[in-house]
Amino acid sequence: MRRLSFFLLLSLGLVCSGGGAIADTLLVESVQSGSTVARPAHGIVMEQVLQQYGEPQQRLGPVGEPPISHWVYGDFIVYFEHQHVIHAVVPR
Repeated sequence: MRRLSFFLLLSLGLVCSGGGAIADTLLVESVQSGSTVARPAHGIVMEQVLQQYGEPQQRLGPVGEPPISHWVYGDFIVYFEHQHVIHAVVPR
């Protein structure tokens, strides 16, 4: 009985892997130390970022539709959609 169960499971595994979809899992390491860096809040506009954090080291974009641009500061990068902050990240 054990041998029959083993062969059934083995056969089922071979049949399922033959034509089925295969997916990879991507593991992303989280950067916890970045949470202590003050960054612009989601939704504020470019003018407010300039007032609070000053002139960025570099301005890049806009690219794509909707237009996405980003500003590089010493400790973080701010991403904008049109004029609004959509994300601010601390690079590794």
